[in-house]
Amino acid sequence: MSALIANLTHHFLIAMPAMADPNFARTLTYIAEHNDQGALGVIVNRPIDMTLAALFERVELNLEAQSLAAQPVYFGGPVQTDRGFVLHRPAGEWHSTLRVNDEVALTSSRDILQSIGQSGEPSDVLVTLGYSGWAAGQLEHELAQNAWLTVPADLSIVFGLPPEERLAAAMHSLGVDFANLSDVAGHA
Repeated sequence: MSALIANLTHHFLIAMPAMADPNFARTLTYIAEHNDQGALGVIVNRPIDMTLAALFERVELNLEAQSLAAQPVYFGGPVQTDRGFVLHRPAGEWHSTLRVNDEVALTSSRDILQSIGQSGEPSDVLVTLGYSGWAAGQLEHELAQNAWLTVPADLSIVFGLPPEERLAAAMHSLGVDFANLSDVAGHA
């Protein structure tokens, strides 16, 4: 088993321009868990053609918080695309939650959707269908192949910017302009 290069929990993965996998090309992925058994996260900049209102109708829940009705649902990744996942703050207490830290969590149980529908809480939410997962050592291998840049996550990017601005904002936090990145990796 390979050792972790670094623990990337609560980090962004920025897909490099040469990313061949169409699921991840030009994506910004939030890593909710990274350990010696693998990694799990959700893509935060790829809205799909579905709103929260449509999702709530599909799962037969009321959405009282009309301010959230037009919010998009996101493609979270290619794993379990028939299941919903909610990246949210505050972390709160839910039936099936992966607590990232004291501030943010990833929840996959219906009770959080019921709360969002009834009270609009938690207020900062990003709802995805599917998630992104890596087996033990897989993410480390991809990092060694220069498939990703990493940067500590800034939740104001996820919850405060429109999806089309998130990738560039994460790049900017590294001091890099995405337009200037080459799609050919070099090794010294």
